[in-house]
Amino acid sequence: MKTKSLGELKELLISIAQPMGIEVVDVEFKMSKNPSLTVYIDTEDGVDLDTCEKYHNAIDAPLDEFDFTLGSAYTLNVSSPGLDRPLKTERDFDRAMGQMVEIKLFAPKMGKKYFEGLLVDYDGNNITVEIEGQSTVFNISAIAKINLAIIFD
Repeated sequence: MKTKSLGELKELLISIAQPMGIEVVDVEFKMSKNPSLTVYIDTEDGVDLDTCEKYHNAIDAPLDEFDFTLGSAYTLNVSSPGLDRPLKTERDFDRAMGQMVEIKLFAPKMGKKYFEGLLVDYDGNNITVEIEGQSTVFNISAIAKINLAIIFD
């Protein structure tokens, strides 16, 4: 029996989500004592419990048929990606344009691994962030994590 990849699984989940107006942001499968599949979703209006439940119900039977675990049991979770979700897709960057972001790098740049600034450009390979009036370019491959900055007033 051929095992199925996480990419094939994500394609299935996206094909079910799109007609529902739902975006699949990320898919995680964790092998542990209690294996789990977590599907992170979003919509234009955000995600509430009803949206998670509706999507969970829509994917339950197709996932059983797809059988990516080859019959092994797992827990299925559908969740909002949360406020501090990483920006990953072009759509994520488009929505975050003009907002404050937090950037954590794999290796130091200008002696630092953490930056916070205004996202002003994204071209698929690089982002430009305005930090204290200066434009700084970061290559996407150098970024360990980028997410919207959570600002408390």
